[in-house]
Amino acid sequence: MKANIFLIIGLIALTDLCDTVNQLILKSTIDSFDWHIDSVKKALHLVWQLTKVWRIWIGFFLSGISLLIWLFVLTKADLNLAFSLDSMRYIMIAFASVIFLKEKISLARWAGIACVVGGIVLVAMG
Repeated sequence: MKANIFLIIGLIALTDLCDTVNQLILKSTIDSFDWHIDSVKKALHLVWQLTKVWRIWIGFFLSGISLLIWLFVLTKADLNLAFSLDSMRYIMIAFASVIFLKEKISLARWAGIACVVGGIVLVAMG
């Protein structure tokens, strides 16, 4: 490994935070649109409407920031480590979905999230 594990974990957590906020913004925004598309004209109209929504652009901006941080991470860490630690996004998105979108998560899904947490800990220790 080329850099301090704590720096890598922090940067990956930052990319995952950007992606989590991005997904929350996109989900809450896109749910307000009518997705009944039965023609090319309606599809193009929807795309045009989406380009005028500032929240969509904030989501794109956060994706760009996340990508830039991720590219930096790739210069500092082995890909297998970075990609494994990047699984934190699944945990963050699950918690954020419950808190901000009022989604329900089944016990089986929570068990899966616990397995991801355990995997992240093992990867970080290895």
